[in-house]
Parts: sequence; structure tokens; C-alpha cells
Amino acid sequence: QKIIMGNKELTPVNITLTEDQMENIADASDIRVRNNKIKAWKSTEGDWFILDQIIGKHENIDVAVGITKDGKVSGIEVLTYRESYGHQIRNSRWRAQFHGKDHREFLKLDKQIKNISGATLSCRHITDGINRLNHTWNLVLRFHK
Repeated sequence: QKIIMGNKELTPVNITLTEDQMENIADASDIRVRNNKIKAWKSTEGDWFILDQIIGKHENIDVAVGITKDGKVSGIEVLTYRESYGHQIRNSRWRAQFHGKDHREFLKLDKQIKNISGATLSCRHITDGINRLNHTWNLVLRFHK
């Protein structure tokens, strides 16, 4: 949390997505929503900190993502990477490509986000996961008081 959010005061927020919300997020992001529970914290300024799992080639990738009160990605940290290859996505320069991106720009690998040779599936899945979280913010989180 400190890496992404600094010293901001965060309050845990219990969010359970409805079936309609899950379908709307999936339609907007073109990514299936696998879990209706969101592990999220909100700052007093309205920024969000989210813990999420993104499917890799075979295993889940645990990530922490910060989203500003305006819906822009403020940071991504790879917490647990279980695959035997593709670990290059942990590189801070690669992850920085997502900073400032929001739901209005549908992110595509090899378009806005550069691929890493040898980590293509991990790169694609992280990109897809950020699209899903950006649309989750737009359709659900930004309305949460």
C-alpha cells in the first residue's frame, strides 16, 4: 500500500458485485469477471487501492493497483508471480506504461502497451486485468460513497 498510496489514510470497503455489474464490466472490458468480491480500500481523497488476481498462463498473478479519484491508474505492483517464466512484468519501467491510463482508453498489447518477448501472455493478461479494473472503477467504484 505504501508504495502505491504513500501515507494516505485508507479505509477498507466491502464490495460485492451484482450479476448485472459483473456482466456490464465484462461487456465494457471484454474480460470475464471471475470474482464478485473486490478487495479494496478508499482514501479520504477518493483514491482507490485494489488487490486483485489476474490469471497468467497457468497460475494467478497477485497484483496491487492504485486508481485515482479521477479513475486513472496511479500504480501497479506485482505481489506474487507464480509462473516459471514471464517474470519481466515485474520491471517498473514496463508497469509504468499503465500510469495515467483510464477506462476511456481501451488498452491493447503492442498498441499502447509494449510487449516483452518471452512474457507475452503475462503482458497480455496484465493489460486485460487493468482494463477490467479500469471499467470496474468507472461502472462501480466511482459511485461508492
